[in-house]
Amino acid sequence: MEFFIISMLNGLSYGLLLFMLSSGLTLIFSMMGVLNFAHASFYMMGAYFGFTLTGLIGFWPSLLIAPILVGGCGVIFERLTLRKVHKFGHVPELLVTFGLSYIVYELVQLIWGRTAVEFPPPESLRGTAFTLINHSINGLQVVWGAAPAEMCQTADSAVRLICTPFPATRGFMMLVALLMLFSLWLLLTKTRIGLVIQAALTHPETVETLGHNVPRVFMLVFGAGTGLAGLAGVIGGSTFVTEPAMAATVGSVIFVVVVVGGMGSLSGAFLASVLIGVIQTFAIAFDYSFISVAKSFGFTLSDALVNNSVLKLTVSQVAPILPYLFLVLILIFRPKGLLGTREG
Repeated sequence: MEFFIISMLNGLSYGLLLFMLSSGLTLIFSMMGVLNFAHASFYMMGAYFGFTLTGLIGFWPSLLIAPILVGGCGVIFERLTLRKVHKFGHVPELLVTFGLSYIVYELVQLIWGRTAVEFPPPESLRGTAFTLINHSINGLQVVWGAAPAEMCQTADSAVRLICTPFPATRGFMMLVALLMLFSLWLLLTKTRIGLVIQAALTHPETVETLGHNVPRVFMLVFGAGTGLAGLAGVIGGSTFVTEPAMAATVGSVIFVVVVVGGMGSLSGAFLASVLIGVIQTFAIAFDYSFISVAKSFGFTLSDALVNNSVLKLTVSQVAPILPYLFLVLILIFRPKGLLGTREG
């Protein structure tokens, strides 16, 4: 039981990190119609800015300042480059953001090096959020923080006792992601700013006649979306690893999330992020081959199937491609995505 709960929580924390990334990309696409291929690069910029600022002013101030700096870089890029090609359609936008991703990758290696940097979380997040204690007699118990040593020890060899800690960094990541979801929903649906942003995409002429500067609205939206990626970078970089390859690691997955959830749908991105995070986490945890699974269900396999190299693969080995298989199925049976309203 503790395996299921911890795996579920790990899957939710990874899925919510994907949502933190995909929410900015979804915001940019839904408001501007721009698929930003460099979005994961802004995530990496957030991690490296947070790493540098943490060494100067500490983690908590950098958690606020680094996303603002990344958002500022996004504003400058939109104003000087993206705005000039926006009128020519999607292909120039894709090409210019694709080129930006390579520029950021090379700059990161020039400034911070080609190897991973040490970006630990703050002292307050290095501990345990809670400990799950599974006692064969007393059942399942949750202890906030690290469990005392005596609670995880027993002199009776017949008693099965397992203590599983859940890191505070992952708990903090989940909390920030949920706050981000609530804040974005509140901003876009309950405020005047949200109404102006949404109207600027569908009725730009009307918005301009009301005295609003539509290009400036788009610029601020792009900056906000990249700033959200920067926030995810600070948290993800300190929780996992900060290295030049981190953008490539999550870059393709967040596009899967956006398409599976539905192009431009914030709630769809949240649902898809959680589903992909949970599915991939559980798949990694199962180290069983397809042959062993078939035998456990009582199927009789021929020698040719038993010796087949593909069927010898374990579920954990194919876990990295599961999001893309999920994407293919969604595109076949529901091209608009889980909660999307328009074709991708």
